[in-house]
Amino acid sequence: MSNAHTDNDLREVKQLGLWASIASLSYVFWLVGGMELIERLAYYGVKSSAALYAKAPASAGGLGITMGDFGIILMIWAILQTFVPVFTGGVSDRIGYKETIFLSTVIKIAGYLVMAFYPSFYGFLFGAVLLAIGTGIFKPGIQGTLVLATRKDNSSMAWGIFYQTVNIGGFLGPLMAVHLRQLAWENVFFACAAIISLNFLLLLAYKEPGKAERLERNAKIKSGEIQQEALWKDAWRELKKPIVFWYMIVFSGFWFLFNALFDVLPVHISEWVDTSVIVRDLFGPDGTQSGIAQFWLGLDNTGTKVMPEGMLNLNAGMIMTSCFLIAALTAKFRITTAMVAGAVASIVAFLIIGSSNFAWAMVFAIALFSLGEMMISPKKNEFMGNIAPAGKKAMYLGFVMLPQGIGWGLEGYFGPKLYELYASKERFSRQMLADEGMSLDAIAAIPEGEAFMRLVEFTGQNAQLLTQTLYDMHNIGFAWYLIAAIGSFSALGILLYGRWLKGLQAQTPAASMA
Repeated sequence: MSNAHTDNDLREVKQLGLWASIASLSYVFWLVGGMELIERLAYYGVKSSAALYAKAPASAGGLGITMGDFGIILMIWAILQTFVPVFTGGVSDRIGYKETIFLSTVIKIAGYLVMAFYPSFYGFLFGAVLLAIGTGIFKPGIQGTLVLATRKDNSSMAWGIFYQTVNIGGFLGPLMAVHLRQLAWENVFFACAAIISLNFLLLLAYKEPGKAERLERNAKIKSGEIQQEALWKDAWRELKKPIVFWYMIVFSGFWFLFNALFDVLPVHISEWVDTSVIVRDLFGPDGTQSGIAQFWLGLDNTGTKVMPEGMLNLNAGMIMTSCFLIAALTAKFRITTAMVAGAVASIVAFLIIGSSNFAWAMVFAIALFSLGEMMISPKKNEFMGNIAPAGKKAMYLGFVMLPQGIGWGLEGYFGPKLYELYASKERFSRQMLADEGMSLDAIAAIPEGEAFMRLVEFTGQNAQLLTQTLYDMHNIGFAWYLIAAIGSFSALGILLYGRWLKGLQAQTPAASMA
């Protein structure tokens, strides 16, 4: 297999220092960072609340569907969003990044508007399809630009800073959603459509790096001087290379783990975690009426509890403020070594989530997961960008989405299913209602999402104590332990992949890092 990577550069180049790297970055780098920030702000405004919107009863403006049904939407969303770049990456390389970024923005606006105007299972599904396709077209153009706007000696810091900048949008989006959805769910979708439109303004200042070379190559192809094979054949040949193929396999498990945190944990927190403990510890028994605190901490409008999006927003907040420091630290290590360490930290976080419903334990788990994410996620782009042959940067960065597509596609379906089977408060509430003597017909007539409210009314018990009773009666953590096990197999695969890659690098002349 050692001769299968002859046109892929496997060498890891010594990186510039922190300030030298920052000073070396061009205006195009910061411009595409701004575009990604805006796109992520809108995207996570919807994505962070999607599970809560699906689970919310129709009487509260939600979809009123089961986690299993939501899993169908997630699976389709995941597969499209992550497999579309495999094809659009090569298209971006050929027709231009600016053109594909413009097209993607139009499609994403349509997706948000469909979600707003059609609040139903199929309306949300179609909106998610448009959003997935638009995102899949958007990513390769942005990331291909970033690769061309950086050098190998500043790539580690560039990807870390880019990832940090992106998470400013990932941080603000959920906070926006928290407060808009408490007024009306459709407000979230309209706001996201307006926000993503701002990218049209940034496109006016965008200048594609390497455009002259692309146009020259296209002219030679048109004249017959260069023969260009069908795009799918080109992509398939690259995918068959062992260094790319095994990358796809070993990282799929990590993306199963990764996406479960964002797809399932918001519902878990909403149903099982008393986040008012955090507010009482920070502000006293009466909470806070400060609008500033309520916004930035993602509190409810009464200022007495942290909303699920606010809890998860610790992830984006940590990345937004400290990712460049982790990038500087991990730049001193082999890429695959940093990835293994990040995977292990994420696995431990899931074990903590499964073992306790104490609010501060959840905060620690999210923080630990975020540390692991900062060690692994920017590295995947740096790694793939470094080994990509000339003229195929966006194609290879499209390949980065393949393991995410496999992992998220499987998690999108099975993650909510596992939760519904082992941790659904709705299902357990219906079981207890039957145990308490309510007729099966009456239970069946309860709208989806309202079973626990009926249980509180039927038993006359305190909602918080009743929640703890249900939690103690069932092994809620089992679903999280299963997800952690999948991540553990992936971590082992990354470790073995790194050792195999090290052997290939030893055969590559002038390898600068062992």
